[in-house]
Amino acid sequence: MDPRDLPLAEPNRQTPRREELFGAPAADHDFDPAGFDPVDLEDQSFAAEARPRSPVKRGFGRLRDFARRVGERRRRARQTRREKALVPAASIAGRALVTVIAIMTFLAALTAGAAMLIADASSSWRSEVAREMTIQIRPTQGRDIEADLRKTAELARRTPGIASARPFSRDESEELLEPWLGSNLDLSELPVPRLVALTLRPGAHLDATALARAVADAVPGATLDDHHRWMRRLALMANSVVVAAALIFALVLAAMILAVAFATRGAMAGNREIIEVLHFVGAADEYVARQFQRHFFRLGLRGGLIGGVSAIVAFYLTSTLVEFLRATPGGDQMEALFGGFSLGSEVYVAILAIAFGAALATGIVSRFIVLRHLRDLS
Repeated sequence: MDPRDLPLAEPNRQTPRREELFGAPAADHDFDPAGFDPVDLEDQSFAAEARPRSPVKRGFGRLRDFARRVGERRRRARQTRREKALVPAASIAGRALVTVIAIMTFLAALTAGAAMLIADASSSWRSEVAREMTIQIRPTQGRDIEADLRKTAELARRTPGIASARPFSRDESEELLEPWLGSNLDLSELPVPRLVALTLRPGAHLDATALARAVADAVPGATLDDHHRWMRRLALMANSVVVAAALIFALVLAAMILAVAFATRGAMAGNREIIEVLHFVGAADEYVARQFQRHFFRLGLRGGLIGGVSAIVAFYLTSTLVEFLRATPGGDQMEALFGGFSLGSEVYVAILAIAFGAALATGIVSRFIVLRHLRDLS
């Protein structure tokens, strides 16, 4: 009998169907064999990586990864150097020392700039005074002072070395006395001396003694003033200011050296065990001193630049203020004392030299103190 001719068995009704357990499948979840794609069964990230990229994108990606690795290595190297540094790169004491050096440099630059400004003004005063002389004629009873004034001026003009001779009128002579006597007095009854202003010819030699003798013989009561006494006073004042500025500069430098010395000793005290271990295991003294020298040189350079730039800004603001007040009486007096209050390039060079000198002095002082301490340990 052929098995294919046997009747089919009835299905087991005790086994629940899928629809009875889970319900009918939703329409959007129906399986469509025609739309089946095996790639959908893989992870989307792998499919994205499997897409081919252009050579330009691959090159930029490699450069970005390389730059990231280099930056990470540099960051780790800086962190390692910072952790292994003998002297901490940043500390409260270091910031305080930078502030002290900046203040000292600022004061030293102001002192040096003011001294150079006054010295230049004094030189200008003396050069102007040296180019002029004055003949003073006192009123004498029985003589015509106006005639004596003209006679003296003509005598001066004929003298070799005199470029011009200008007699002052009575009103001009009285105006010269107003700063001392005031402007509300009637000076017509007073015997006000008359003046003749002489201008010397540049480069010419003038025999002042012969001129004074000739003036005294021609006009009784006439005297020649060559302003040498005022020039000596101006020179003495300028030299006194320069000496005082030099003393102030020396005091500021001494205070800065003491501050650096105390800061160096404090840094050594904080790293005393490390320094002693390095010394006893055979580390060269120059190596330890060089570490401190580099550290304090950087601090000194930072403070010196801050103080020097601050001094330059202060001078610039002062010159701007003087320029703004030039037309006022106070500005005229300031200009008469200090000229135009304009600093030349040599002043700015001197300020920058002071700033770098402060940095060098800081490094040298710290090196000397560390070497002396290490020799004491030996």
